Amino acid sequence: MLPISLFSIPAAKWLPVILLGALLGGCSLPAQNMIASSALAPEAAQATRLGQGLAPRLAVHPGKSGIHALADPHAAFAARALLARAAERTLDVQYYIWHGDMTGTLLLEELHAAADRGVRVRLLLDDNGTAGLDTELAALALHPQIEVRLFNPFKVRNPKWLGYITDFSRANRRMHNKSFTADNQATIVGGRNVGDEYFGATEGILFADLDVLAVGPVVAEVSTDFDRYWASGSSYPVEQVLPAVSARSLAQLSQRAALIEQDASAADYVAAIARSDFTRQLLSGDLPLEWAQTRMVTDDPAKGLGQAEANGLLTYQLAQILEQPNQAVVLVSPYFVPTATGVAAFTALAERGIDVRILTNSLDATDVAAVHAGYAKRRRDLLQAGIQLYEMRRLSPHLERNESAGPFGSSGSSLHAKTFAVDGERVFVGSFNFDPRSANLNTELGFVIDSPPLARAVHAAFDSSIPANAYQVRLDESGQLYWLEQLGDRQVRHDREPNTGLLKRSGIRFLSFLPIEWLL
Repeated sequence: MLPISLFSIPAAKWLPVILLGALLGGCSLPAQNMIASSALAPEAAQATRLGQGLAPRLAVHPGKSGIHALADPHAAFAARALLARAAERTLDVQYYIWHGDMTGTLLLEELHAAADRGVRVRLLLDDNGTAGLDTELAALALHPQIEVRLFNPFKVRNPKWLGYITDFSRANRRMHNKSFTADNQATIVGGRNVGDEYFGATEGILFADLDVLAVGPVVAEVSTDFDRYWASGSSYPVEQVLPAVSARSLAQLSQRAALIEQDASAADYVAAIARSDFTRQLLSGDLPLEWAQTRMVTDDPAKGLGQAEANGLLTYQLAQILEQPNQAVVLVSPYFVPTATGVAAFTALAERGIDVRILTNSLDATDVAAVHAGYAKRRRDLLQAGIQLYEMRRLSPHLERNESAGPFGSSGSSLHAKTFAVDGERVFVGSFNFDPRSANLNTELGFVIDSPPLARAVHAAFDSSIPANAYQVRLDESGQLYWLEQLGDRQVRHDREPNTGLLKRSGIRFLSFLPIEWLL
């Protein structure tokens, strides 16, 4: 995904922008001044209501973590809000994007309300995804129980993209991790950021996304990793970056949340929390959990400064855990840029008789055209190797991209889940996209879960729901691409990228020739 598109800036304006960047070159970040803190100690965590409620089930499943999938967007929102309400001692929250919209404001207020109860809240956000939230974040940091830090922050607040000119090598590296951890006892990890499109809070169907709630040993791994990021050389207290605000700004956040709760558009979300039995089920042992060996994979936060060792990268850890597949690999990635190396690796699997099936976004559904260009140039080679390709259709024709997501993008109507399954035995869920940016530039987080039921469910989706909601890409006898769309009992063939015009297709072709693959 391109960090910033200079192609959107008229040529006549390039020189003033470059000159301005040179003038701002001296605007460096201040020296870090941080107070050390760490996750809630195990003994204290076990004494909380969550710890005591979970203890009986953990005792029955020693060494295993309990996993509960959160595919429904309303349930995913309610789970976060209710975890915040269940917390007694700590909330550690880490996200790439946090919008200041309806659901984003409601969840900020849940953190504020928890702090008012005496819960220590640590909020770590990538500064690329905090557009329009400077006042709210600075206000939250005024609370004695809340600390807010920004990862790789921009010194120039508006427009932030100037930071890509003044400090490109650092600003181009972002924290893509997502986790929401209460009392070091329960955590939510996966693909969702915080914002209306991630929780289905706008008209139509939005992101097809996936999180998992986890309890058990893997939660301590997430908390330890959060501590590493919290103390890393890329994390800055907002007090050192954002303009100061008055104490009444915090009260204004509460007032705004109260108004949103009364709005008809928020009724479903307020009701989702009110009717959810999530907390009682979690504490009573009634919440369905898949108990499995679960391993966290994560990037060393030093990657945010380009200083991570190879064995500290998520890609290295995945390779060590997954080893060689024996039968089948199915992969779901909204941003799929395999590169020549990836094509060779997938081809080698296919040549060994491994069934490889991949789902990504179609050109109509993607929100970052350059990423699609990086994928499209490799499509024919993948198909010739015998790999099956599916492209998710645009899920709603009425939605536009949320610009507050920043230059790395978030469409409001497309695939966003990141998962893959191997041999019907192991499944990955997390933030990692199969693209050079996730591998080399952004930091990522996820779980590898040794669960045949969960893995088989991902495999099975390629036999049922995915063909019903995606185009299958194929090659004809002359080597030309075509797309098959299933519409009920009828199959429709498209000889060009479905629902796209000549100009859009031409733009993708042009981008595919540029040497930008390493940025995608």
